[in-house]
Amino acid sequence: MPDPRFFDSRGPVILADLAALTGAMLVDAGGAEREILGVAPLGRAAATDISFLSDRKFLGDLAATSAGACFISAAHEGVGPAGCALLVTNEPQAAYARAAIHLHHPRLHPALSPAIHPDAHCEEGVQLGHSVVIGPGAHIGSGTEIAANTVIGPGVMIGRNCRIGANVTIGHALIGDGVRILAGSAIGEAGFGVAASSAGAIDSPQLGRVILQDGVTIGACSCIDRGAFDDTVIGENTKIDNLVQIAHNVRIGRNCVFAAQTGIAGSTVIGDGAQFGGKAGTGDHLTIGAGARLAAGALTMRDIPPGETWCGVPAKPIRKFMREIAWLARKAETREKAGAHE
Repeated sequence: MPDPRFFDSRGPVILADLAALTGAMLVDAGGAEREILGVAPLGRAAATDISFLSDRKFLGDLAATSAGACFISAAHEGVGPAGCALLVTNEPQAAYARAAIHLHHPRLHPALSPAIHPDAHCEEGVQLGHSVVIGPGAHIGSGTEIAANTVIGPGVMIGRNCRIGANVTIGHALIGDGVRILAGSAIGEAGFGVAASSAGAIDSPQLGRVILQDGVTIGACSCIDRGAFDDTVIGENTKIDNLVQIAHNVRIGRNCVFAAQTGIAGSTVIGDGAQFGGKAGTGDHLTIGAGARLAAGALTMRDIPPGETWCGVPAKPIRKFMREIAWLARKAETREKAGAHE
């Protein structure tokens, strides 16, 4: 289930109602009254959750799931485990998104309550700037400073001796001690998750969190998206420059460095001590090894082994890149000389 500090549950909902909501066909009508409390991926679903299967490569996950129900396509009908009710649809992922929207909703700061909600807690020595907003259930550790116009959402936990700049928004986040977040950054907003459907693209609810461990620095106007269901995690003492985008489900190790305008696509895993130059970027679902370096302006669509330095677009090991540049330079010079003698 999504963290109740950040999401309200609207369940239970019976399967008959979810089938009607999504246009799916419940295979066994005898399960129409089964109650569902939430959504979850196949590998994490419980008996009160509904999940989905849209790619046959995850058939093994379906066979092992503990989900109480699952949206599937007609091609996979009959392959679910005993006890898992199947709902057949041409758009399993879109049906899952609609169910998630129906079952879970981000907690809100009630419009008529005070800017500093009575259920928020600030430890001794917290300093708040003008027009700071702190939502219900939020907790701010001692010695933390929060500058003007910053918004701390419901349930957010911020450790001790942190420095939060002006015009920052933080939601769905657990933040350690000694963290610095500079002006204008957005922590915990929804990641870019979209499900295709015949009615058009549907925003798939992002039900995870952001975890910033001790000593992390986030530069001005950077964005750290919360996870789709798992967490986005930034490891201890990692330093992130201005205008950096970290997408949902990214996991970054300790002591990493990201220069300005870096972009890390969803579900990428980055090892300890990795370094990214300005405007560097990755594709999604990649693994960047510990101590790896991606040069300024480089874009990798492949995993990078530990300790290697890559550069270029598409990125490749730096020695190979330099050999190719030298070869091109020699060829260009040869053609220029040949043209001069014609």
